[in-house]
Amino acid sequence: MGVSHISNRSDQPSQRWSRRGMLTVLGVLPAAVLTGCSGSADASEDSKASASARAAAAKKPVVVVSPADGTRKAAFTDPVEVTVTDGTLASVEVTGNDGSSLAGTYNDAKTKWTSTGNPYSGTKYTVTVKAEGADAKSATFTTRSPGETFVGYFTPEADSTSGVGMPVSINFTHAVTDKAAVEKAITVTAEPAVEVVGHWFSDTRLDFRPETYWAAGTKITLGLRLKDVEGQDGVYGIQSKDVTFHIGRAQFTTVDLAAKEMVVKRDGATHATFPVSGGDSDHTTWSGIMVISERFKQTRMESSTVGLGDEYDISDVPHAQRLTTSGTFVHGNYWASTSVFGSRNTSHGCIGLHDAKGANDSSVAGYKFYESSMLGDVVIVKNSGEKTVDPANGLNGWNLSWEEWKAGSAL
Repeated sequence: MGVSHISNRSDQPSQRWSRRGMLTVLGVLPAAVLTGCSGSADASEDSKASASARAAAAKKPVVVVSPADGTRKAAFTDPVEVTVTDGTLASVEVTGNDGSSLAGTYNDAKTKWTSTGNPYSGTKYTVTVKAEGADAKSATFTTRSPGETFVGYFTPEADSTSGVGMPVSINFTHAVTDKAAVEKAITVTAEPAVEVVGHWFSDTRLDFRPETYWAAGTKITLGLRLKDVEGQDGVYGIQSKDVTFHIGRAQFTTVDLAAKEMVVKRDGATHATFPVSGGDSDHTTWSGIMVISERFKQTRMESSTVGLGDEYDISDVPHAQRLTTSGTFVHGNYWASTSVFGSRNTSHGCIGLHDAKGANDSSVAGYKFYESSMLGDVVIVKNSGEKTVDPANGLNGWNLSWEEWKAGSAL
């Protein structure tokens, strides 16, 4: 019994130790298992990340050009666009076979480039694109030619010198319905600088002038950027050029038909005074401000061309200078008596000065006035018994106030 009791007591510690040992071992196993599971998950995530990185690295930028490469009749009324996916744009160049180039802008992400202007018609373009981390690529396209076209014929001629009253006058070969687009494409700038505004006299005529006459010695530049501007549906301009002309001395001539006298002032001083003869009571001369628009040493004048039947036909009128489209001239007269000039108005509406047949006698008034004049000089007629000339009748827009002139602008 005692032995048995001692034996039982000696076994209990052993069993307790065994349980504790087992519990200790079992208690460690879940941690090991958890540690093993955690390591496997991290490896999986790392593997996925590596795969994603490899996939991203494998993607290359894809560039798209519009119009597409090889297009032969691309529109010239839309801008050029370049886009990239899976990348960013490093550079875009668009050059035409005419030597022109198109500027453009990127979006904030540099995934899209858009030309700031449209391509020209009838032009082959090369688009060179480089995306970040990729080789440069190129594409070509050709824009279609316009169908119907128009041009603007301008006065005065390039590199000419004119008087202070010369407007810049443009006559178009087709009627313009989108006047704002056409006027916006034309600039007239002056040195020294002065505000210059356009005025539409008709669907085919646009003139430009400052508020007051040009200053003597002014340099004027006309900029025509009409190429591919749609003047009316389906009709496009074809001009893109700059021309310059100059203003000479300031000469103003005043014709007083009550006094039958012409006074010529140059640069503020009286240059000459001549006796004249204007239109008679049945054919009064227009009054107002007129500008010399054409000059002929000799020219033929027929009454039938101005609606006066067969009243006259003179083949060699000397020293004729046009004041209106309708046929008013200041010219030499060799067929009337010398006593007429300065005493009576006997013409069919023109202003006449004594002259000689052949236009070569330098001593007569007609010759002298012609030689002292130039295109664009101002001739002011007063006391003629006639109303003021229509501003559209010749280059005579100076008869409009500045407010009236600006009201005729499409801008």
